[in-house]
Amino acid sequence: VDPMEALRRHGADAVRWYFYENSAPWLPNRWNDDAVKEGQRKFMGTLWNTYAFFVLYANIDQFDPKNYRLEYEKLGVMDRWVLSRLNTTVKLVDEQLSSYKVTEPAKALQTFVEELSNWYVRRSRARFWAKGMEQDKINAYMTLYTVLVTISKAAAPMVPFITESIYRNLVAGIDPTAPISVHLCDYPVADDDLIDNELEQTMQEVLDIVTLGRAARNETNIKNRQPIGEMYVKAPTALSDYYVEIIADELNVKRVEFRADMDEFIKYEIKPNFRVLGKKAGKLMKDVKAALETIDAASAKASLDRTGEFKLQLASGEFVLTAEDVEINMSQAEGFNCQRSGDVTIALSTTLTPELIEEGFVREIISKVQTMRRDSNFEVTDRIKIYVDGNEKIVGIMQRNDAEINRVTLCDDIISNVTKDMKTWNINGEEVLLAVVRS
Repeated sequence: VDPMEALRRHGADAVRWYFYENSAPWLPNRWNDDAVKEGQRKFMGTLWNTYAFFVLYANIDQFDPKNYRLEYEKLGVMDRWVLSRLNTTVKLVDEQLSSYKVTEPAKALQTFVEELSNWYVRRSRARFWAKGMEQDKINAYMTLYTVLVTISKAAAPMVPFITESIYRNLVAGIDPTAPISVHLCDYPVADDDLIDNELEQTMQEVLDIVTLGRAARNETNIKNRQPIGEMYVKAPTALSDYYVEIIADELNVKRVEFRADMDEFIKYEIKPNFRVLGKKAGKLMKDVKAALETIDAASAKASLDRTGEFKLQLASGEFVLTAEDVEINMSQAEGFNCQRSGDVTIALSTTLTPELIEEGFVREIISKVQTMRRDSNFEVTDRIKIYVDGNEKIVGIMQRNDAEINRVTLCDDIISNVTKDMKTWNINGEEVLLAVVRS
């Protein structure tokens, strides 16, 4: 591999990051162009897009971080969570770099940046879009500013150029007393007072539940805009209403209920893998088979997921089994999709009532109208009229739900059966003609 050609093609930061994140430096490593691009996309691309998001809205609001300070006592849950994760990450990265570890701190930084972008920023967007400069908006700006500056300093030894660009703009560009380069700054020191382990564990449970819920949606081909009636959850902690509302909002589910067990929705059957277990059990095979028929299969499955083994109590004593010793079959209640990972199990209802289906249509219609607003370069505050034709079913849905459609899209009137320069859309299998004009 010609190193100069690789640098020209990918950039120095991407090449450096590949060697940090891909494998330990003392292991032989085959060069992989696609892996370099993937690391560039997942880490540097995500970091830069998050930074660009902050800059875009800070410029719109003429936000100057020198005029404000981060007031922890006024911060909301999401702000305190991301600051806790930031300081946990900085502490971990600092300790591991000090121990000459390379891949572990790189992966920790990548995980944090993904959480920052795909969880904190995504769930906080409405705060940046709010009018004026209320305290909650200031909190969002100052939290994200603090995180971006700190993570740039923490990642600077690994990706020196992208972090320098971010630092020079966010810090040196507005503060003449600051060091002119990120590489002249002290390495960040974690603030233990901002680390809240309980909050991090709780939010991780939320993330685990949401991940399983999305997997259930994908497996059953139910679109994210289609509301779902209910979801049941078994997890280490029954979460408070605040977190339940986040889960319901993320998964577009009307009701989320925590259960002590999921026997109503999911059942496991564990059978011996005779080919493997026969050699291991020998004369005890008959006893092992009988014991497998009477155990709590769900608990055994959980133990396998958690530790890689589970134990049977036989007359002759304790007998340990691993995943390769058994075959596990899962059955689900009709009308539900069940997913499990570690200690978290969810059962997502897949039964869609006519009311839920209509609400799904409404959300899709709103999405198409908003797309047409953007394509027409309308201002955010412009009032519009919507023209619809060519599908009586869609016309009826829009007329029955005109209040919601009008509220979200700033529409003054929905007009049907009038010829206009219209665009054809496919909405959940129904073709319809739509047009939007300024009122």
